[in-house]
Amino acid sequence: MKRLSPLAALLVMAFASLAFAQPQPTASPSPAPKPKPRMSKAQLLKRLSASETKLWEAWKNRDSKPFQAILSADSVMIGGSGTSAKADAIKGITSDDCQVTSYALSDWKLTIIDADAALLTYKGAATGTCGGQPIPTAWASTVWVKRGKGWQAFSHQETPVMGP
Repeated sequence: MKRLSPLAALLVMAFASLAFAQPQPTASPSPAPKPKPRMSKAQLLKRLSASETKLWEAWKNRDSKPFQAILSADSVMIGGSGTSAKADAIKGITSDDCQVTSYALSDWKLTIIDADAALLTYKGAATGTCGGQPIPTAWASTVWVKRGKGWQAFSHQETPVMGP
């Protein structure tokens, strides 16, 4: 029996150390706050098409303020005469020789690129002249990016409609 006592003591200590090594239950962390739901595609289309319409209205009225507010600092405009940055695009709005009396925007389509970028395409028809020539109806596209809390126009391009 004396020989088993040290062995028994050793086994008791080994089992006791295993019992103490078991992970102790901890209080579960409080659940993370639920993230705000993202805007639906329909809501985003409504928001971005309204912003796009503001820009067309500003173009018609030769008002640079909406362009200052809505275009991203690194925006790129693409047109028949090439590309332009934000400052040049805004300068062109107030100094061009376009006389716009009305416009109509239609055929809206929104393509989600990712959570912070979207492509808005549509058809724009304006009544008036630029450089003495009638303003052609155009298919337009704008890449919108979410920066901070708002959406900004990053890139805009127009292609004249060919045919009917």
